Amino acid sequence: MSKDAASILADALRSGDRRALARAITLVESTRDQHRAQAHELLAQLTAQARQALRIGITGVPGAGKSTFIESLGLQMIGKGESVAVLTVDPSSAISGGSILGDKTRMPQLAASRDAFIRPSPSAGSEGGVGRHTREAIHLCEAAGFKLVIVETVGVGQSELRVAQMTDIFMLLLSPGAGDELQGIKRGIMELADIVLVNKCDGELLGAAQRTVGDYTAALRLMQPHTPGWQVPVLPISARTGEGISATVDAIERFYEYSKAQGIFEMRRTHQAREALGQALREGLLESFMSDPVTAQRIETVRTEVASGRLTPAVGAQQLLDQFKSEQGVQG
Repeated sequence: MSKDAASILADALRSGDRRALARAITLVESTRDQHRAQAHELLAQLTAQARQALRIGITGVPGAGKSTFIESLGLQMIGKGESVAVLTVDPSSAISGGSILGDKTRMPQLAASRDAFIRPSPSAGSEGGVGRHTREAIHLCEAAGFKLVIVETVGVGQSELRVAQMTDIFMLLLSPGAGDELQGIKRGIMELADIVLVNKCDGELLGAAQRTVGDYTAALRLMQPHTPGWQVPVLPISARTGEGISATVDAIERFYEYSKAQGIFEMRRTHQAREALGQALREGLLESFMSDPVTAQRIETVRTEVASGRLTPAVGAQQLLDQFKSEQGVQG
């Protein structure tokens, strides 16, 4: 993509063209060298005039109703005059590498809105509950003028922490029945949550949901809050009926105002930028290492040694790294 072509696509993005946004995200997610060069040119065109949206990360246990909740939240926000972009991550198969990417079908009303954009992406082996290029996708959605960008993670677990490092508000969605579930939620995830929501607070599950709210409220009192001075609310909601969604929006607005007033919002954005640079460097260095043809041959040799027990994985990895650094002229 030439600079002129990148400028045309960048202008289309800034005008809010949904097709241009979809094309741009496809470009940054591509693994082809030609497309990656084009993506870098496009991102360079957008940097100077990038807009900023409120970034919300949402995680939760499987079956908690994340997609239903996001649709309810998105429609509520659109009703308040906002525009909403949703970036979802579907787990890629460890066997075929494919993903279902069915989130649009789980958010039919939101997908039909002219003020919403939903983009499912494969995790493609990336850790942390998000795709490798989720940060770039957020940037593109902001450039397209969206006021709110919601990032839905693959699930909940210790590796989900990365989404909290690229969003302004981190929300944990739970389903009723604390008991074993409370034990199963990693403490690190709960400590990062700015807002905790208990979904399915309706019908036969109403009593269980209310007990879950009590259990998590008590548990959070024993933990250090992610945001100093902020009391993490635990809210009962029903994404299916809409109960509690307005209260959730209020909590989001309260947290945003508090974080701005305390300087926490800008501090997080600074941390996000530094983390993004570090992550890009780590991924770039690993890719450079793995793509070197001589190194690739050595890796196969070392794999054989490790598999036979003649080398430990740590020693084998260090030998490969030492050889690579020596040939690259790296000291130490």
